[in-house]
Amino acid sequence: MMVNFQYVNVDVSETLSAFTEEKLGKLFNKYEFLISASVRFKSDSNFHDKGKICDIELSLPGPRLFATSNEGNYEVAVRETISDLERQLKKRKQIYNTH
Repeated sequence: MMVNFQYVNVDVSETLSAFTEEKLGKLFNKYEFLISASVRFKSDSNFHDKGKICDIELSLPGPRLFATSNEGNYEVAVRETISDLERQLKKRKQIYNTH
């Protein structure tokens, strides 16, 4: 499992990176066709109650999968983004199983 992290206008956090890798590890174990992930954490001050943005792009055979979420803190944003990606992965796995 290869995970690349980018922090845009945010301080680098080892605990946030470890939390994200743990959550992504479950996806990599469940879906063996995943190759790598790119994770980007951004902060947007235009949102008053939100503004903690997490973007995750998964590399796998075929088109890449991408999800993003904007929440009040990064842990919730990571969970929401991974939940969206898991929905996409279930659809993709059904396509692989039919061929």
